[in-house]
Amino acid sequence: MAKPGFRLALFATLLALIVVLLGAYTRLTHAGLGCPDWPGCYGFISVPKSEAQLAHAELHFPDAPVEAHKGWNEMIHRYFAGTLGMLIAVLAGRAWVHRRHPGQPVKLPLFLLAVVVGQAAFGMWTVTLKLWPQVVTGHLLGGFATLSLLFLLTLRLSGVLPALTVPRRLQYWATAGLLLVIGQIALGGWVSSNYAAVACIDFPTCHGQWLPPADFANGFHLTQHIGPNYLGGQLDSDARTAIHLTHRIGALLVTLVLLGLAWQLKVVGMTRLAGLVLIALVAQITLGISNVLFHLPLPVAVAHNAGGAALLLTMVLVNYHARTSLVRVKQPARWHFSPRKHSAGPITTKGETPWRF
Repeated sequence: MAKPGFRLALFATLLALIVVLLGAYTRLTHAGLGCPDWPGCYGFISVPKSEAQLAHAELHFPDAPVEAHKGWNEMIHRYFAGTLGMLIAVLAGRAWVHRRHPGQPVKLPLFLLAVVVGQAAFGMWTVTLKLWPQVVTGHLLGGFATLSLLFLLTLRLSGVLPALTVPRRLQYWATAGLLLVIGQIALGGWVSSNYAAVACIDFPTCHGQWLPPADFANGFHLTQHIGPNYLGGQLDSDARTAIHLTHRIGALLVTLVLLGLAWQLKVVGMTRLAGLVLIALVAQITLGISNVLFHLPLPVAVAHNAGGAALLLTMVLVNYHARTSLVRVKQPARWHFSPRKHSAGPITTKGETPWRF
């Protein structure tokens, strides 16, 4: 049975996904500096519209002319992010009030609140530091972290517990898959913040070569100067090519590990999770290749961000099933497969077969 706060956590998770996609849309439409100040927009709570407001904006921000569509892209993202922050504060407050109730997560909601406060700071620095790639990438990672932690909180409040104890090797595969997906999302953020998505416009080669000229030293130079406006990027072609190629190599590594993870899931009878991993993986690969072949069309690029979120949430779900059972059921290190012959036992997820190890 679902615990109190489950519906609110589920709603917050869906809202976090929307915020992540709005952030991607803002970034991809070059609207990250649509409002040159924070948290307002040219000193107002919305995009300047009246003649007096436009005159005020021109006076105080002469180097940032008002572009209404970009300003609204940025402000809508901020409105949704602010609403999400308030929801997380409510979740944290509710968890603290009910902290003595059995099974009530407390540390996770409080940690989420700290993460969202950090996200607000990164949102401010994204603007004040003029899209400094390190901050933009950190802000993107913070958004995905918020989404995945909210999803984990939703799982913990759902009342549905994993039905299986699993072999340790599956836990290793699940952990590796999660860490690699996080790393690949970070690389994707670095690609986006340095405007390297179309550094290679063919596939599977790049500029018609398997090993084109690439400047990895400058592509991954993490101490770029603070001060220049990084809208559009500051790196040369070879540096952007290096970033793009690294993202492709990362995608190949993620693919190999997730295929292995799907096989391990199938072996222990978790076929639905295995199928979910494969579907998310194939969809994300298809979207990534489409971005290259069709030169980064906006709907596909936003969908690629959604695919990254889906892959990350799938990894959270797999790790939840692989590790929560360690707390619930103590098992010896040696294990063997044998179907359960009695009805009593751990709660099963519909469609999955319980196993004893």
